Amino acid sequence: MTTTVVIGGGITGLSALYYLHKESSEMELFLIEADPVLGGKIRTSKHGEFIMETGADSIVARKGNVFPLIEEIGLKDEVVYNGTGTSYIYTDHGLKKIPADSVFGIPAGIQSLVESELVSDQGKLEALKDLYAPNESFTKSDSLGLFLKAFLGEELVQKQIAPVISGVYSGELDDLTISSTLPFLLDYKNEYGSIILGLHENRHKYLGAAGKKFISFKEGMSSFIDKMEEKAERARIYKGVQAERIERAGERYNVYLGNGETLQADHIVLSSNSGQAKALLNDEELTPYFKRLYTKSMISVYLAFDVPDASLPSDGTGFINSGGEGLICDACTWSSRKWEHTSKERQLLVRLFYKSSNPSYEALSEMTDDDLKHTAVQDIAASLNIHAAPVEAIVTKWLNNMPNYHLEHRQIVDTLERKLEKSWPGVQLAGCSYYGVGIPDCIMKGKEAADNILSRVGAK
Repeated sequence: MTTTVVIGGGITGLSALYYLHKESSEMELFLIEADPVLGGKIRTSKHGEFIMETGADSIVARKGNVFPLIEEIGLKDEVVYNGTGTSYIYTDHGLKKIPADSVFGIPAGIQSLVESELVSDQGKLEALKDLYAPNESFTKSDSLGLFLKAFLGEELVQKQIAPVISGVYSGELDDLTISSTLPFLLDYKNEYGSIILGLHENRHKYLGAAGKKFISFKEGMSSFIDKMEEKAERARIYKGVQAERIERAGERYNVYLGNGETLQADHIVLSSNSGQAKALLNDEELTPYFKRLYTKSMISVYLAFDVPDASLPSDGTGFINSGGEGLICDACTWSSRKWEHTSKERQLLVRLFYKSSNPSYEALSEMTDDDLKHTAVQDIAASLNIHAAPVEAIVTKWLNNMPNYHLEHRQIVDTLERKLEKSWPGVQLAGCSYYGVGIPDCIMKGKEAADNILSRVGAK
């Protein structure tokens, strides 16, 4: 019997397990997760009337691979959509609206550019060169920041686009590649002659019906994880067990576990982060490449108040801090406004983010949870003029666990894949450390890993 071991119980690993389980009734399946619960960066915490997502809070609705899977596993009736409303950027002048008709802060039409409160008239005129300046040199391996500034201008990028994209992808805009972030922007520039016009022609893909761009579940994102686990009923799932090392054993592999067990595998999916994969393989030829896959850190603070959600700006769902004075956080989601199911009595629930690129991060990382809560309360007072003590608070630290897709990232991953195929046939990488931060991308890569294994088995 063929045996596959999936290492890492986040959404990528669970997706690989699910599709292997679905397509092959004969395969012996194992999943190893070091944490006591599955989900990786998807984790729901419930406190009284509040539902708090300490990891990812939603799934992008426009990705075509999401709804078929949700329906397959029986969660269609549990789906909820984000509340509509304006997103803001916090500047020295307070909260300024990000134009509603924009994608990652990039105008999806001329009107969206004209209506921006964040960019001067001169900055808007500069951005119009996107309409006539052709792309003669940029490829998908180039810097996203340099690409955007070349056609949309420095001011629009720095004041409106960079804060939004940097809030999604860890790292400075100039250090991120087009291919690892938003490759469709280059496609639109080449096809339509303009990033703005390309987004306008395809805005239905990104802006969603009535602004409903994201989905979650009535009882939180962990519902998705729980259902994926339930559907893999034939698999043996280890929780709270560390995979310690992998060794060749003839044409198979031995996977040594922290509980003393050893599993023999024909195929292995490494969906843990790059640091863990490096340690598991302990391969002198691969280690230098793994070391060049960089990670960032982030601190998340939830605050729940005995204050009506109506205390917030009437149409807002959150803000990104562009460096306004008096504020430390990088961003703040107004969770009770964006997700009504997270606060059943419509009391205020907010979530603040502090990234490792933040100038204050070193000091923040040394703070106690109580100090971090106090800092978050001060940020809410400064940004929203809400002065109240929280009734619940949760601090989550994601240390060296956020992928950073720098300019060499894609090349390094390609090299690792080639060397693995040669030296470790049957072992493959999967997960956001290598391919994409969004949940739909992780699901897709999990399915691709499963398909690769099934093809190998079929070929044999």
